[in-house]
Amino acid sequence: MHTVVVGTSGTTAQDVIAVARDNARVELSAAALSAMAAAREIVDALAAKPEPVYGVSTGFGALASRHISPELRARLQRNIVRSHAAGMGPRVEREVVRALMFLRLKTVASGHTGVRPGVAQTMADVLNAGITPVVHEYGSLGCSGDLAPLSHCALTLMGEGDAEGPDGTVRPAGELLAAHNITPVELREKEGLALLNGTDGMLGMLVMALADLKNLYTSADITAALSLEALLGTDKVLAPELHAIRPHPGQGASADNMLRVLAGSGLTGHHQDDAPRVQDAYSVRCAPQVNGAGRDTLAYAATVADRELASAVDNPVVLPDGRVESNGNFHGAPVAYVLDFLAIVAADLGSITERRTDRLLDKNRSHGLPPFLADDAGVDSGLMIAQYTQAALVSEMKRLAVPASADSIPSSAMQEDHVSMGWSAARKLRTAVGNLARIVAVELYAATRAIELRAAQGLTPAPATLAVVEALRAAGVEGPGPDRFLSPDLAAADAFVRAGGLVSAVEPVTGPLA
Repeated sequence: MHTVVVGTSGTTAQDVIAVARDNARVELSAAALSAMAAAREIVDALAAKPEPVYGVSTGFGALASRHISPELRARLQRNIVRSHAAGMGPRVEREVVRALMFLRLKTVASGHTGVRPGVAQTMADVLNAGITPVVHEYGSLGCSGDLAPLSHCALTLMGEGDAEGPDGTVRPAGELLAAHNITPVELREKEGLALLNGTDGMLGMLVMALADLKNLYTSADITAALSLEALLGTDKVLAPELHAIRPHPGQGASADNMLRVLAGSGLTGHHQDDAPRVQDAYSVRCAPQVNGAGRDTLAYAATVADRELASAVDNPVVLPDGRVESNGNFHGAPVAYVLDFLAIVAADLGSITERRTDRLLDKNRSHGLPPFLADDAGVDSGLMIAQYTQAALVSEMKRLAVPASADSIPSSAMQEDHVSMGWSAARKLRTAVGNLARIVAVELYAATRAIELRAAQGLTPAPATLAVVEALRAAGVEGPGPDRFLSPDLAAADAFVRAGGLVSAVEPVTGPLA
């Protein structure tokens, strides 16, 4: 099994996904253990002094003015975890919780939090045992970190609350720890606060959304090319020299992807046949511009994610010179903004994708295809309602594109008077990404059916297109014919897209796509 070693200088997106989705094992480097031990010595020295230090010998948030006596500090750390584990609503997905825990461990291992090495090792042990704390949908405002979600994780480290075992059964956390010979932690000064104070949930969801969207943007380039082909469009608009004079990198990459997929097609360039056209519709002709702008937004969001992955987010933090200083680095604004940006571009990609599907189904605009791609129009409805489903998904995507980060609700008696709502931005982006996969799947389903109908008309599709059709049919998605129960076909097309089946099908023909 792959092992991810956590050091003092952050982590990578690939490591987050390996732990969250592929159950990679986690180990702490010797440098991380040394750095944590050194930082703990500083915290212990401050705890022994009579002067109050925030997070070490004081209360938290609006209660930070109270100095806490030594005999009450362990209780204080337990209490902050218990009281902050106040989430409500449905459970959060296992992969999100694993990413959340791993990213908090990444910050703890930096040596800037003052958490003891033994606590960090317990965090790694829980991940490696496949124990997943029960975390709920609601509870984070994205400032002072993802407090409630992280608190539920810290509660599991203490042997309290509920967690899911590796077999998928939810049990009391204490029972699961005992079953895996993991001793619950007894938190000391600063440790409870340090386990809660990070952007880890929103960051983990950003990292996974970026990976999923990369696949979907390449897949959407492919389906756009298939629709252009099925509509007898022209590939001349994809010429590199046209995109070189507007040098947005994403636009050029999308145009190149489409051009590679269409290489050798006998369907493109029929504008002057029976229905003369000077230009294709925007949803066909401008696909590289729209898809490409989204690609560039992904690139910016990835830059923000990389910076956050290299960060140590806590308050207060232990600095190399021995100072323990309060700060505002837990504010989720940088991550929240790009989460919202991604929801916007995903909605627009879904919108232009649906417009091409609608065009394929409309006999007045499809240039010779049967109404709704039906076998016997009137007796058969074809893909009429598949487009309805796609339109409903697009409509929800537009609602999900409303930014969460533009909102702020003051909390903690106005101490935390401006928050990022980054967790909410991440949660709605996850929904948007799932919807986008379904939208692309419907276009794929319609475009491949249309391509096969064109082939029956005597026109030869591109080799890459034929590879897609063959792979999709091998995945259990049926081709043209009389009406049948459509939902299973659409579900299979969705699974095919999510698994990267489109990209895997064409790259042996086209070479690697962007």
